[in-house]
Amino acid sequence: MHVPVLLKQTIEYLQIKENENFIDCTLSEGGHTREILKRNKPKGKVLGIEIDKEVFEKIKEENIERLTVVNDNYNNLKKIVGENRFDSVSGILFDLGMSSYHIDESKRGFSFRKNEPLLMNYSGSGLTAGEIVNQYSPEDLERIIREYGEEKFARKIAQKIIQERPIETTFQLTEAIKKAVAHQGKIHFATRTFQALRIEANQELENLKQALPQALEILEKGGRLVAISFHSLEDRIIKNFFKENEVELLTEKPVLPDEEELQSNPRARSAKLRAAIKL
Repeated sequence: MHVPVLLKQTIEYLQIKENENFIDCTLSEGGHTREILKRNKPKGKVLGIEIDKEVFEKIKEENIERLTVVNDNYNNLKKIVGENRFDSVSGILFDLGMSSYHIDESKRGFSFRKNEPLLMNYSGSGLTAGEIVNQYSPEDLERIIREYGEEKFARKIAQKIIQERPIETTFQLTEAIKKAVAHQGKIHFATRTFQALRIEANQELENLKQALPQALEILEKGGRLVAISFHSLEDRIIKNFFKENEVELLTEKPVLPDEEELQSNPRARSAKLRAAIKL
């Protein structure tokens, strides 16, 4: 079961009241949504958006009361809300982390610790990490590894990938990165490159930039927007969006997991929560 990150803090910042409606833009296995539904009874609803068809089918089968589940990309937020006639929205949540399902079960190559095909797409279709690795020019490969992975060895890694092509699996890719990066720092040497490929395959930053203005528009006046990010690129987009729009900041600095959560869920270590109220 996917453990929802910063659950206690998310619920606190959403300030859920009876009969209010909420949108969970990243439903996954419904960890945050289940808690919201406990608190917005008896008539409050949640619209949950899940990009992954397999995850969507699983949670849809549960037939959770007062939950509308949609299989789509949250960058289509306004369209989804319109089609489902989902009105009077008091809060919207984005949890931008990968679910445990994608790392542990999807077999799409999200983890460098498992030997899997280089797919890395959440929707199960569209651009794959394998296509990026094997078809991108050296310049474009270097650019995405540097920009999206914030990897200082981007050029060396891109050059080594080009030399080693074709690369079909995660282990082949990890081996190529290992040859390019002589030493390992605090984090695994493949972490940043895998992050970069995942972001590019799913257009994660672009989707977030498109979705945030839609979320603010949909929210009722006084509604709350909560966003949980997992790397500095996402966090910067959220921080700047709040700065540039008519909102009251609830978090001057991002909220981080406490020691207790880190003990029980080490994957929460890079999570940062920001929240604001629509004026």
